[in-house]
Amino acid sequence: MNVESTSITLIGVPLEEGSGRRGAGMGPTALRIAGIETTLTELNHRVTDSGDLHPAPAADLPDHPQAHNLKIVGAFTRALEAKVYDVASSGGFPLILGGDHSLSMGSVSGMARHAAEVGRPLFVLWLDAHSDFNSPATSPSGNIHGMPVAFFCGEAEFAEILPASRPLVDPKKVFQVGIRSVDPHERQEIREHGVNVFDMRSLDEQGVAAIMRRVLDTISAANGLLHVSFDVDFLDPDIAPGVGTTVPGGATFREAHLIMEMLSDSGLVSSLDLVELNPFLDDRGKSARVLVEMAASLFGRRIFDRPTRAA
Repeated sequence: MNVESTSITLIGVPLEEGSGRRGAGMGPTALRIAGIETTLTELNHRVTDSGDLHPAPAADLPDHPQAHNLKIVGAFTRALEAKVYDVASSGGFPLILGGDHSLSMGSVSGMARHAAEVGRPLFVLWLDAHSDFNSPATSPSGNIHGMPVAFFCGEAEFAEILPASRPLVDPKKVFQVGIRSVDPHERQEIREHGVNVFDMRSLDEQGVAAIMRRVLDTISAANGLLHVSFDVDFLDPDIAPGVGTTVPGGATFREAHLIMEMLSDSGLVSSLDLVELNPFLDDRGKSARVLVEMAASLFGRRIFDRPTRAA
């Protein structure tokens, strides 16, 4: 990512059917109202808003008792995979405005196809309270937003949403940071598949900067592309309450900004998800504004560039 001037395409994904409650479908609108396009344009980036995806439910997909709303989630997965691939292949930066985290089945798969074509490995930085490595066989809820990592790693093939021959992400190239809520079966799966997990205790003991240096050095040494998936619940709920799955003890405002600034400095990031924003649960747009500020840090804004806000 060239923070001097990047061609950014905003892709709205008003998907909430992968979660267990309504509201995340309003996330793209809230991020637009919070000024994401203006903010990135003021940082000298070229920003195009491609609007929202609105695919019809996928009639060829079955109803699945342990993968709720599969027809709708599957349709969004297909549409977003194609859109992200097209943007990345044309030299652009896909910035996905969500929408619940099941959308990453499409965004990461699109980037995996692009990475395979250019002959570079794809790495994923998963900033989240949850590991999202369930499958229909292990999920306690059946909500697909708990399954995207398993899906793009090829460990949740519960229907042919995308071709079985699609490029997958090596679980050992997934770095999960800020994890603090993992189901028992997930814990076993992520250990067996070698997912790199840095939970909140790791952040407390090792520090954000040390962990990020390890992650970025690994990606740089492999000449990899990096997809960042930022879930609102990565942050502590006191900072960003607008999410349906709050887990106390999350990252601080400053820790999150440091991560985004280090990502910006690295020049490795090729695509970004902003997910699980639920404006219905937010406090006067607080969480949407925080997400926009996080994106601004990733795209080159530094702490001394930020105006002081009145309380």
